[in-house]
Amino acid sequence: MDIYEEVVALRRQGRRGAIATIVNVRGSIPSFETAKMLVRDDGSIVGTIGGGCVEADVWQAAREVMESEKPRTLTFNLNQNPKYDTGLVCGGTLDIFIEPVLPPAMLYIFGAGHVARSLYRTATLAGFDVNVIDDRATYANRERFPEAKEVVAEDFDQAMSRLAPNETSYIVIVTRGHRDDMRVLRWAVQTRARYVGMIGSKRKTITIFRELVKEGIPEQLFERVHAPVGFDIGAITPEEIAVAITAELIAVRRGVERSLPHMSWFHSRKLDSTESEKTLTTEDTEQRREH
Repeated sequence: MDIYEEVVALRRQGRRGAIATIVNVRGSIPSFETAKMLVRDDGSIVGTIGGGCVEADVWQAAREVMESEKPRTLTFNLNQNPKYDTGLVCGGTLDIFIEPVLPPAMLYIFGAGHVARSLYRTATLAGFDVNVIDDRATYANRERFPEAKEVVAEDFDQAMSRLAPNETSYIVIVTRGHRDDMRVLRWAVQTRARYVGMIGSKRKTITIFRELVKEGIPEQLFERVHAPVGFDIGAITPEEIAVAITAELIAVRRGVERSLPHMSWFHSRKLDSTESEKTLTTEDTEQRREH
């Protein structure tokens, strides 16, 4: 099998892997510089870097690289470690670089209004494959989202029934109303998506969470929801809100996640009636909601 073709196939399937490459050789080794081995997420391999204990150690390290999504370099001295004694006339040292193979970061944007359109632009520039879903064909169309991977104009429930987000998927909910936000969130928290974010004020967030818990959705599922969505950078316009959301998406993708303070609001007995709602990253006003 061709390793490069296998990498492409792996990414198309939305799967992970890791490539190990011998990048430096000193002395005699049972392989050659630039030799490669692909380790898939199911543990299977393509190619070889020489076999034996070195390959077994690299296989284990590759599994760890897949999880951390960060590359590593390993050095093996075949002279000094008896476990690498293969009985061959080999006694060199080799450096092996292991890099993750990750599927495209798939972003599902529910809603196709002003914020969604701006988010589509910034997220596309940041390397996300964007899918836009809205029940209004006048908003969800190729004219508004020409570079999106997919634009779906149909009822949210119908669209969600066909989608199966995996661990490398991201979901952002920016529909035109609370009712649609709630039904999309009901579905989203039960998926395997890596990120779920919903636009709205603190009060709206707590209200929706509590309504869904009353329906029987386990409370712990909401602990990973980013709401209000996006970093608090004082964003007001749709373009600024999109930047705040995209920054948060990048942080999650790169493993620099922040704590989610919203759960303290959710668990609190009652919101202070004088508490002002957070509107910096919300689409709760007529200016940002299109009906």
